[in-house]
Amino acid sequence: MTQVTESPVLPRQARTPGAVRRRLAGWPRWIGYVAFLVLLAYGLAQTYWASGGAGFPFGADDANPEYSAFEHVGRDRLAPWLAVGFLLSAGVALLLALPGRRRVPTGVLLGATAASGAAVFFTLADFRILGNLAYVFMLKFSAINWTVINQVFAVTAVALMAASAIAYQRRTTDACGNCGRTGAGAEWTSPASAARWGRKAAWTAVVVPLLYATTRWAWALGYPLGISDELWQEGKEDHLWILGAALATMGALGSLLTLGLVQRWGEVFPRWMPGLRGRRVPISLAVVPAWLVSLMVTIAGVMYIRLHFQGAFDNEKDDWGATVPETIWPVWGIALAAAALAYYFRRRGTCGHCGRG
Repeated sequence: MTQVTESPVLPRQARTPGAVRRRLAGWPRWIGYVAFLVLLAYGLAQTYWASGGAGFPFGADDANPEYSAFEHVGRDRLAPWLAVGFLLSAGVALLLALPGRRRVPTGVLLGATAASGAAVFFTLADFRILGNLAYVFMLKFSAINWTVINQVFAVTAVALMAASAIAYQRRTTDACGNCGRTGAGAEWTSPASAARWGRKAAWTAVVVPLLYATTRWAWALGYPLGISDELWQEGKEDHLWILGAALATMGALGSLLTLGLVQRWGEVFPRWMPGLRGRRVPISLAVVPAWLVSLMVTIAGVMYIRLHFQGAFDNEKDDWGATVPETIWPVWGIALAAAALAYYFRRRGTCGHCGRG
């Protein structure tokens, strides 16, 4: 009798789009372990640098230390603190990942997560993440440096930690791990309510970057709005204002795309898009990029606020147009994140896991 063997097709079936989607939908079960491994790896990297290893990217060792919150702090003092911080964060992520409730109070775990995120977002990371993204779209890959790569890694690590905290909070409050809904729905998350406050947030996210872009366009057109004639002339000679106008235009176009979060063409592909016209826009296609941009512009805006408090611009009070418009970017970032969240609430429908709608 011929022996029946297992079909070699099965491993391929496990990699079908449906299987991938199911695995991604199970993120509340595994996200904490991923966060733990990433934070542990970076904590060990910081330990290596603290012990004298080469390549430390932050503080006085930064390629551009003037942007750093630790401009005058060397590796010997900063790396040990970062090592302790990331290793402790890894421990918190593991506690969040393990099933069941922890003896450590939930408030402590969530507070530690918030503290880790704030420390990275507001001290280690800065506007260069956003700037390098713009350079990538302009195919200027040489602008990316080691510090920016490490900033992205650190931000990703604490973002994973935040996601694991969300999963833990839902698990310990008997909410659905995927949608976060409980038996009693909150009024502010209803589609009708989200449509109202989401529209206000979307228009705020459109106006704020246009205020910033106005200064850059004015400089490119020959009007030194908010800067001295001397600084404008220097920038003109170096062609900085053309580049600045190009980056501002990219930001302005991106802000106009925000209207898709409250317009029909943000839910159904318009007729002028061959091959996609009439199809529903995937929720993640609108929400994920919006949340990523909101995070980056908030980080950039906070950096400018921090530099103002540090007195970095005290000698440039006549050139307020170069630094003040960026300080309102956190408003842009928060509004954009809120608009994307409202879009998600409006379109998510009935949860495929808990059946709540």
